[in-house]
Amino acid sequence: MDFGSVKNVGNAVVDTITAEREKNGEYKSFTDFCERMSGEAVNKRCIESLIKAGAFDEFEQTRSTLLASFEGIIDTINDTSRKTMQGQVTMFDLGNTEDEKIESMKYSFTTLKEFDEKELLSMEKEMLGIYISGHPLDKIKEDIKKIATINTLQMLQMNEQNNLSDDGKQVKYVGIITSIKKKYTKRNTLMAFMTVEDLYGSTEIIVFDTCYSKSQNILLEENIVLIDGRLSIREDEPVKIVANSITEFNVNTQQNTVEVTSLNDSKKMQRPKILTLNITNANETQKDKLRGAIKFFSGDRNNIAVQVNVNGEIKPCGGIYLTNEVLEQLKEIVGEQNVELK
Repeated sequence: MDFGSVKNVGNAVVDTITAEREKNGEYKSFTDFCERMSGEAVNKRCIESLIKAGAFDEFEQTRSTLLASFEGIIDTINDTSRKTMQGQVTMFDLGNTEDEKIESMKYSFTTLKEFDEKELLSMEKEMLGIYISGHPLDKIKEDIKKIATINTLQMLQMNEQNNLSDDGKQVKYVGIITSIKKKYTKRNTLMAFMTVEDLYGSTEIIVFDTCYSKSQNILLEENIVLIDGRLSIREDEPVKIVANSITEFNVNTQQNTVEVTSLNDSKKMQRPKILTLNITNANETQKDKLRGAIKFFSGDRNNIAVQVNVNGEIKPCGGIYLTNEVLEQLKEIVGEQNVELK
């Protein structure tokens, strides 16, 4: 893996890490790395990105453990360095303690169970733009073959042949959403241009307003979807698919119908969470603020669907990029009791 391509990690950081390794040998552990990088250009944000990208997977701790512990470890190292510079004696100066005992006294790890495969792959995609340790579709590729009638490899071959005879052909394509760009039509309705990736590459999916309005709650990055549509083939342009309908892809191989499918052999995959906002008793000021917040936090990296509850009637409101900070702002607008994640 080229660490220079990791988000928040630049060439200067890579040069620093490489130079230290060449001068003083391989890094023996995560804490050894942090100690040797203390005072250098490798800050907390950079180390967090390296953890998410899997740079420390060869060491003993899980990524979840490192993410929960790295800030405290770095603070301990920095605090020790300051005390050393000030001439204060610390417990690390005790020469009659075995190295392993010193190490356990120095650092406190919050040991956690490793993230599931889907989360690990999602981190790699976020940090590197590609999947490193696997692909979200690997374990369901046989199921995909039973449903999909076309894949990206076949579409690339169509590009090379430049055969327009397949224009308008009905197809079924399965992949994972990697990006979504929304656009307002002349009728002031929303449509979208999605990039969807299968095991062979990625392709553009055009989602006109009628299809978008029916499927907007599942059009979220990292969702695996089944696209029923038609080929759009134009001279000197990549082959695209115009979507007629989009559903979450999960296959019951017995009935050949769409439903929940497992990504990890034994467990059923959890559906993406939905954020429900109860606005039954909200006043107009609250509703205006809420509309503004949903619009502001909506973008190309939506990670959760949003719906509102009005007197028991549920209405979809698209999606937003939800963080803890955004969630707190929504709670302030409509009240914590009116915000539900499920």
